[in-house]
Amino acid sequence: MSLVELIARADTRGLAGSGLACFDRCVPLLGGDDEVLRPLWASLAGDAGDGPDWATGLAQVRERLAGPDAEGEDEAVFLARRMLAAVPAECSGAGVRAWADACSVASLRVHRLLDPAADAATEAAARREGGTEGGTEGGTGGTDGLSPLVAAELRRQVTVLEVLAGHGPAGLRRAMEVSTEGRRVLRAVVSRRARGRG
Repeated sequence: MSLVELIARADTRGLAGSGLACFDRCVPLLGGDDEVLRPLWASLAGDAGDGPDWATGLAQVRERLAGPDAEGEDEAVFLARRMLAAVPAECSGAGVRAWADACSVASLRVHRLLDPAADAATEAAARREGGTEGGTEGGTGGTDGLSPLVAAELRRQVTVLEVLAGHGPAGLRRAMEVSTEGRRVLRAVVSRRARGRG
């Protein structure tokens, strides 16, 4: 099943977890640590964020990740800030679905921007409509032709949605593990980029 199809079929917890995982992997761009999104992850273990815990956690996260005016920031950092700004105050309804979908696209874009092996002509967002193993008959799916960083991010997004769809609250731990792995990869990339600029 494609990433687009998985998002379309996801329930509230799956959508919130998917969007949160995408943003979680981009947190290094905003200088956040491994624990900064813990309050939001914890809120999904109960009523899928549909309560005061989500709103309280969101306020804490925004305070901790508050940064300077986005003017002058590069596109990858801007995209990460936009993901944070767009987190819905209430984790329910059409808002969380739109946020999850936007985070999916933005995170793939971030990974393409940060991957030195990325082909500028390759549009990762288009691959969301195909699977992650090989190509589809139409030639638009799969990870063939994607840079390693983008291909890995596409696989992580699919994995998070699948485990949350298949296991509900019990899948949160695995979703967080997948996200943590991706965040550490991106943190290393961000660190190398900073050294290169220095």
